[in-house]
Order: sequence, then structure tokens, then C-alpha cells
Amino acid sequence: MKYAVQLVMAFFGSLGFAGIFNIKQDKLFPAAFGGFLAWAVYLAMGLVSSQDPVRFFVASLIFTVYAEVMARIKKTPATIFLVPAAIPLIPGGSLYKTMWYALKGQRETCIHQAGYTLLLAVAIACGILCAMTIWTILENMTHSKRMEQK
Repeated sequence: MKYAVQLVMAFFGSLGFAGIFNIKQDKLFPAAFGGFLAWAVYLAMGLVSSQDPVRFFVASLIFTVYAEVMARIKKTPATIFLVPAAIPLIPGGSLYKTMWYALKGQRETCIHQAGYTLLLAVAIACGILCAMTIWTILENMTHSKRMEQK
């Protein structure tokens, strides 16, 4: 039940941000589903790895591929689906702990937590970058083969 609530909240959180970004109505639910998918992959990866950076990386790989596929289906930029899908993965809790330790004057713990927060953000960015790079390479290879056949 706990995971169902998390998935519903990931969907509605992404839906809210999609609305804030003025995404057109026909693309709202696919954009929100990206957030649902990202969090579902993050939770499922918990069965495979206890390392949060690994879970964030894989989840961002998957939601980026989803965004690219939806961009082709809906004939719109992938960013429309990519940004709302990333919302549930933003390491807000870790950032909050970083600030908490800073305000309490716990310098060593703050620095450690800040490094961990940065690691999570880098994992998300690397997942997006890897997926987009692979997608572009495959797309170029497919395009080249089509051109050779003509």
C-alpha cells in the first residue's frame, strides 16, 4: 500500500508540474505518467540494488527513453515529457538534510550530505545524458541505413 501511495503521488506531482509548465492538455497525462514510471523504476530497482545513485541512474535512463518515444508519438520535443518525469527523482530530502546540518553547524555532516546530494543529481544527469546519446546514435544509424537503401 505504501508503494501505491508513492506512485500515485509521483503521478500527481508530475501532473502538477506539467500544468505549471503549460503543457497542452493532450500531453498532460503522458507527461505525468513519465513521473509515475520514473518512481516505479526507482522502487523496483530497490529489489536489485540498495545504492540510491544506481537506482536514480537507471530510473533516469528509463524515463528518458520513455520521453524520447513519447516525443515521436506525440510529435513534440522530448523536453515536454522529460522535465515532468524527472520531478519525482529530485533529491529534495537529501538537500533538506544538507541545509539542516548547515543550519545546525554540523560542518562535517553537512559536507558529507552535500556530496551525497550532488552524487544523486549527477546520477540523474548521467542517466539522461547516456540515454539521449544512445538514442541519438541509434536514430542516426537507422537514418543512415534508410538513406543507403534509397
